[in-house]
Amino acid sequence: IVANLNSTPETEKQDDKDPDGIVETVMDKIEEFLNMEAAGGIMLMIAAAAAIIVANTPLFPFYEYVLDDIKFRIGFTDVGHSFDIGIEKSLRLWINDGLMAVFFFLIGLEIKYEFMEGELSSRTRLLLPLIGAIGGIVAPAAIFWYINQGIPENLGGWAIPMATDIAFALGIASLLGSRVPTTLKVLLTAIAVIDDIAAVLIIAIFYTADINLAPLYIGGISLIGLIILNMRNVVSIAPYILLTIVLWVAVLESGIHATIAGVLAAMFIPMRDPNNPDHSPVHHLEHALHPWVAFGVMPIFAFANSGVPFLSGSFNDLFDSLTLGIVLGLLLGKPIGVFGLMYLAIIFKLSPKPPGTTWAQIFSVSILCGIGFTMSLFIGGLAFEDPEQMKSVRLGVLSASLCAAVTAYAILRFSRPSDIADSNVYEQDQKVKYSS
Repeated sequence: IVANLNSTPETEKQDDKDPDGIVETVMDKIEEFLNMEAAGGIMLMIAAAAAIIVANTPLFPFYEYVLDDIKFRIGFTDVGHSFDIGIEKSLRLWINDGLMAVFFFLIGLEIKYEFMEGELSSRTRLLLPLIGAIGGIVAPAAIFWYINQGIPENLGGWAIPMATDIAFALGIASLLGSRVPTTLKVLLTAIAVIDDIAAVLIIAIFYTADINLAPLYIGGISLIGLIILNMRNVVSIAPYILLTIVLWVAVLESGIHATIAGVLAAMFIPMRDPNNPDHSPVHHLEHALHPWVAFGVMPIFAFANSGVPFLSGSFNDLFDSLTLGIVLGLLLGKPIGVFGLMYLAIIFKLSPKPPGTTWAQIFSVSILCGIGFTMSLFIGGLAFEDPEQMKSVRLGVLSASLCAAVTAYAILRFSRPSDIADSNVYEQDQKVKYSS
């Protein structure tokens, strides 16, 4: 639209209809917002806020009815229903199982890029975020387990406070502009990527129901097809997408969570085109999908899973064991685990301190890792089916994420500015790419 507005014939027409340039100004502002690094995180916050508002109005029963009671079906059947193949799910499950598979596919692409050519492609750059991520996985899970050890029905949520929402976290960091050096954003992204890998493995191992082997045979054939395409250096995306859809259906029907199919498929997208080394199918597809995920998939997921009726509860709900375990896991476990292990690694010279950063800024990164949001809500949905437990999960995740965001923002805003020059030199030397 902006391109058309800027072209000569269209501009002449627009000048007649819009002599003050109002439409063009509005479109320029929209384009400027969409190009902001923080835009995805801001959209996520808006969607979550909208869900919370709806959940605390008379519209809440309608909100739950649309998400949980209305069923949507995709499939094939004949007139006599003697042949019937299809998938039927509520809207919330189509979002969590279907749209989120696209989100996980993008995560898979980012993981592949980071390990092959990005920030995690060398031991030197990998070690510090790996150490921090391990601390950020173990400490929150241990705190959650300690608080809920006497309540067996809550222990299934032990992985909820382990996750980091990179879009939300980077959105907060980006709002501060040059006060947050590139090296700090790179460190945050690298920790979040490792967190995502751990989350995928945990979902596959611990949150898988009884496995139906028959669909996995079809899934195996799809994987073999993806391997063959990769080995033959096929760079056209269409055959990969078709096989990924078949793989998604097979994994869904097998009982393994369908989002795992997205990560698996992403691993087989070629990193480079042998006929054009400058072209990266992984990078191209990642950039093509990112706007759809940032401005579509994630806000829709946030709206469908963030509705918490605060007005119907009480202050004591925050001290429910499940809620408290999540809140303390994210707010205390993440900083203790992430900053604690990274501090020891730097002090004992296992890894260098990121150039152009202060200890206060590194500590703020560990607090930003306590913004669980998307992945925490997603794991909570896998862990619990009881509505009351899910209410506690949403309350804990939203409360902790908000507190972590405000605290980290305050520390970054009022701490001593880092050596921006050093971080800019590092950025030019390393050619580091970070993604939301």
